[in-house]
Amino acid sequence: MAAFPGTRPLTGDAVQITTEAASVTITGRITSQGVLRDGCGLVELTLPDADPQQRRDLEWSKRYQYNLYVGGALLYSSPELEVRETRRAGDGALIVSGSP
Repeated sequence: MAAFPGTRPLTGDAVQITTEAASVTITGRITSQGVLRDGCGLVELTLPDADPQQRRDLEWSKRYQYNLYVGGALLYSSPELEVRETRRAGDGALIVSGSP
C-alpha cells in the first residue's frame, strides 16, 4: 500500500477508522485523496452523512488511521494522521483532513 494517496481520488465502499477513543466502520461512497493546501500535503477523507455520534467522535479526535475497502478488499491503509480540519460538504458529507 502507498504511504500517501495520490491526487487522484481513491473511492471505496467501506472504511474502518481508528481514533484514540474509538474504532468505527462506515459504509457508503467514501473517497480518499491527497491534496496540497498552503504548501502542506494533506489527506482528505470524505465520508457519507453518517451516524451523528460517529461524526462527533471523528470531529473531536486529534489523531486517526483508516483502512479503505472496496468490495471487501483493502484498497488503501493510511499512516497515522493528525486531524488538521473537519468540515461539511453541501450534501452533509464529513470531510476530514489530516497530515502525517
